[in-house]
Amino acid sequence: MKRLFTLIVALCSLQLCATAQITHTAKGEVDENANKVLKKASSVFEKSAVSFTVTMINRDSQKKETARQKAEVLYSKGRYRVVSGSQTLYCDGKSVWQWDKQTSEVTVNTLAQGGDDLMNPAALLATYSKNFKVKFIRQEDDGTAVVDLTPLKPKSYYKIRMLINSNNGYIKQMELHNYDSSEGIYQVSAFKSGAKCNDGDFMFDASANKGVEIIDMR
Repeated sequence: MKRLFTLIVALCSLQLCATAQITHTAKGEVDENANKVLKKASSVFEKSAVSFTVTMINRDSQKKETARQKAEVLYSKGRYRVVSGSQTLYCDGKSVWQWDKQTSEVTVNTLAQGGDDLMNPAALLATYSKNFKVKFIRQEDDGTAVVDLTPLKPKSYYKIRMLINSNNGYIKQMELHNYDSSEGIYQVSAFKSGAKCNDGDFMFDASANKGVEIIDMR
């Protein structure tokens, strides 16, 4: 469950021609088509709060499905709330609360700095040029742009493939391709920008949940 949460929030351009536009700079090649798509997706998170549903699918090296889970996500300015089954994850940008309703426990940790940007979609998109080599693969007939991000530093995965609506910048799907040939697939639906939220949506409310044990690890 924790792994799924970590890879989710996971948990998001203009019409592009199918031929990649490559610019050569002192730092190497820059794929202009990929930049257009990713910058448009980044702007979606910068403009307002967003909400979406994500279906997380794990596949083994034989491409057989090993797990499937759905979560509801609310995101705003580096803060998020993820609700999946009996578990809810809150982050106010400084602390993270993981609430397990089955055990009636909440574990609180300080938000790790410099961690994997997969936890923060806006950060991933805002800093992709520093952390990834990007490549525009193609544009589907329905306007879906396919972009690959290859990490510049060693990770457990060798590629993130993102499927993005090139018209509005909404992320449709993210695929995590691991070195062990397994895959994590995150299908996004019901994406909504301009979602309503307040500060309390991103923190566990102890006063409203009497009797819940709080394990503070900060």
